[in-house]
Amino acid sequence: MPQMLDPSFEHTLIYICDHDERGALGLIVNRTLNMSLGEVLEQMDIEVPNPQVRHRTVYEGGPVDPTHGLVLHNEEEGQNWSGTHRFGHGLCISSSRDILEDIATGKGPSHYLVTLGHAGWSPGQLEEELSANAWLTCSADPEIMFATAVELRLQKAAALLGIDLNNISTDTGHA
Repeated sequence: MPQMLDPSFEHTLIYICDHDERGALGLIVNRTLNMSLGEVLEQMDIEVPNPQVRHRTVYEGGPVDPTHGLVLHNEEEGQNWSGTHRFGHGLCISSSRDILEDIATGKGPSHYLVTLGHAGWSPGQLEEELSANAWLTCSADPEIMFATAVELRLQKAAALLGIDLNNISTDTGHA
């Protein structure tokens, strides 16, 4: 929401990967880091022969555990990377080295985002924030996450709800 006061989440689009009685985990999909995937893979001693992979952007997944990498990706038939959790909409997150090695050599998923960190909510916290109208919610759309320019993702997700974020006021008052 435009009035989000926490700078960690201001103007963010977050894909909620997991939400249950233990809390919620999400990944910010519209905030990039000043770091390339090649730099991350080099630090892990993974050779990157593909220049397109080397120059891919890395995303700030959220403020929790910012040195831990997660890969948000589409589900690929026949692939079984360790540490992969499958969610709805044909999306998965993986946290293992084997998916990064496959990405580096061009054998990885066809659509993916590499993030450092994640967003996390304790049990009931996200529900409270939703009740307080701190967030707008819409269905996950892989096209927005993987095929839309980063700077347009939030606006395009809001458009799914028929909302233009430029028309939402952060001022409140009495009529």
